[in-house]
Amino acid sequence: MIKTIIIDDEPLARMVIAEYLQSYQDIQIVAECGDGFEGAKMIQQMHPDLIFLDIQMPKLTGFEMLEILDEMPNVIFTTAFDEFAIKAFEKNAVDYLLKPISKVRFEQALTKFRNNFQGNMPKEASAKIQAVQDEETLERIVVKNGSQIKIIPIQQVVFLEAYDDYVKIHTKDGMFLKNKTMSSFEKQLDPKQFVRVHRSFIAKVDQLAKIEPMEKESYIATLLTGEKINISKSGYARLKQIIGL
Repeated sequence: MIKTIIIDDEPLARMVIAEYLQSYQDIQIVAECGDGFEGAKMIQQMHPDLIFLDIQMPKLTGFEMLEILDEMPNVIFTTAFDEFAIKAFEKNAVDYLLKPISKVRFEQALTKFRNNFQGNMPKEASAKIQAVQDEETLERIVVKNGSQIKIIPIQQVVFLEAYDDYVKIHTKDGMFLKNKTMSSFEKQLDPKQFVRVHRSFIAKVDQLAKIEPMEKESYIATLLTGEKINISKSGYARLKQIIGL
């Protein structure tokens, strides 16, 4: 039996998907969720094989919810995105259902899922979802700390620091870990506000208080918080370009 969860803030959209799924005897709906917080919780509890996921939801978007999952299920997106965003999904081979959802299109998506069903979503598909996410400018960062989920507005970020397979998000309220690469953050953060000043650091420009030279054409920056971060030669060149030195 294939276990599935429907995650959408629109009751009508959930009802339509549930109605279409009645035709499939081997697919069991184990939960219906109205937001990303509830969706993440139910995925952790129920371990579904497939989820139908809305993208634009209050509290937590579909993409943000996927970021905090420990295991990635197979995903069929349900979305009202415009044609340009749809082309991005098609390019990255992530299946989707465009609202209002037609039964013919729904059946096509299920056929595609069945032809590729191998348990959890393959790593290459997860990577393609990440590629779509990288095209979006971050306005907030969602982190998971045990069972707690915290949303960090970009305005609260002081700097980012590489930490093995994680990134330390240094904020005015403390430090949080995110299982994500520095390169992904570099692509998603506003380049006018954030600069990759070192392989291990991304600095928020308005948090820089002082920059001092070090040996071998490297530099050290003192932040408004009093913390210090390293700046490489290439990072200093990028920084100068942004702040006009």
